[in-house]
Amino acid sequence: MRRPGEGKRVEKILDLPFEMALMVLFAVVMLRVNAMYWIGRGTAAGMRRSRVASALRRPKAAKAQALIQRFGPYAVVLTFLAVGLQTAVNLAAGAAKMPLSRYLPAAAAGSAIWAFVYATVGLAAMEAWLAIMAGSPMAAVLLVLCIAGLAGVAARLVMRRRRRTAVAPEDTVV
Repeated sequence: MRRPGEGKRVEKILDLPFEMALMVLFAVVMLRVNAMYWIGRGTAAGMRRSRVASALRRPKAAKAQALIQRFGPYAVVLTFLAVGLQTAVNLAAGAAKMPLSRYLPAAAAGSAIWAFVYATVGLAAMEAWLAIMAGSPMAAVLLVLCIAGLAGVAARLVMRRRRRTAVAPEDTVV
């Protein structure tokens, strides 16, 4: 369901020159992901003062934190290409106290990618989606169901293929 004023915001961005739309989108996403990072840091700081703190000092927790700090920047960048993961990963990066020297370049790179994709394909897709919703909400629901079904079929095919390649045939020389 469309929120009041959502179409007008999209139209305002669509009316901007491409370079300006790109900069606006980059600024918006940088503000959003950095807010999530700092909310994660604040939440983690509060948890460290609670009863949960002893669990955070266990060796496994320290190992997980080290992995996030080492591989986290790649996860931060890649989430900008997926829907629905950005908030969780940026919160986790903050909660794990990923150093800003690693987080900020990853957030900037991911934000640039997201802004470019959204300014080129994303805004046109959003405009088409809003037009479908305005014309026929039922068609929009059916479109979402079709896309979800196709994604489910694709996921099953990938999982089946992974299972097949995970088992090495007997005639394979290792």
